[in-house]
Amino acid sequence: MRLDMTSPRGGKPVESAEELSAIAFSFMASKALFAGLHVDLFTALADGPMSAEDLAHATDVPANRIVILTTALTAIGLLTQTDDGLLAKAPAAEAFLSRKSKHDFGDYLRYQIDRQMYPFLLQLNAVMKDELPDEAIASYHHWMADETQAAIYSESQHAGSLGPGRSLARMVDLSATRSLLDVGGGTGAMTISLCNAYPDLHATIIDFPNVAEIGWRFVTEAGLVDRVRYIPGNAIEAAWPGSQDAILMSYLMSGVPGDAVGPLLDKAFAALAPGGTLIVHDFMVEDDRDGPALAALWQLQHMAFTPEARSLSVGWLTRRGQQTGFDVRPGEALIPAMTKIVVMRKPG
Repeated sequence: MRLDMTSPRGGKPVESAEELSAIAFSFMASKALFAGLHVDLFTALADGPMSAEDLAHATDVPANRIVILTTALTAIGLLTQTDDGLLAKAPAAEAFLSRKSKHDFGDYLRYQIDRQMYPFLLQLNAVMKDELPDEAIASYHHWMADETQAAIYSESQHAGSLGPGRSLARMVDLSATRSLLDVGGGTGAMTISLCNAYPDLHATIIDFPNVAEIGWRFVTEAGLVDRVRYIPGNAIEAAWPGSQDAILMSYLMSGVPGDAVGPLLDKAFAALAPGGTLIVHDFMVEDDRDGPALAALWQLQHMAFTPEARSLSVGWLTRRGQQTGFDVRPGEALIPAMTKIVVMRKPG
């Protein structure tokens, strides 16, 4: 059975040992992908198919290791073979894993997922049974206080959020919006995409000081220094500016303790002008909790360093938003099978 990395099972019951093995061994497929990115294999193939020997020379990796790695990458569908036996990239690898690609987000996988998220999963077993001391459980607050970790996370996340930001700009009409508050907005990737789509939009981003410093560089490079400002601080604790036309919370609620989610909605309601819009973008599962698989797995990953995190569903978030006083629009998928947006409007 070939491991299908593009089609999560979506709650389908596992019926065979082969299927069970594919799930259990999928971490090997992930590490094969990360190893390929680490040696820049996909960029080496950007100009066309190559033999394993030429690819070994281009990546400065011994030929036997390239043969084993490329065999694995071919088996999981990230590489293909031409009729004359040369190695070539599969369409998704062509579009997203080469540094020469317009839509490359290899750094997001190479740095944030491989170097940060994977190690956190090693403590998941202990987290489940409360076997780790409090100081051993990382949180965004402690994590982002470390300049090195903040830089790795933020710069890689920026590359992974520009595309979703462009999608968000098409899904939510902000043409009449003048002020946006991006709570936990990181390096401003979403804000930059929204400002590019809506020339009259001005934004304030709240995030940790180390993140804000990195984000300001991206804002400067985007030519938006006169339209975007930062408030350095913890988004849960910082004072938010009021009378906002719109508030964005992207990947915020999945990274905070569950008892902070409701107060965040209350705080957003208070900070919005009458008629203002709250946009929540995050990993959300269905109310019956049978998927989507990618959203469910991301929630599990977040629990490894935020043990008190809430498993968000569109239904729960809708009901909680209504209790706060919002009019809530039905949730929509932003990143297919992974994230959704829920749009809430403050009456007025």
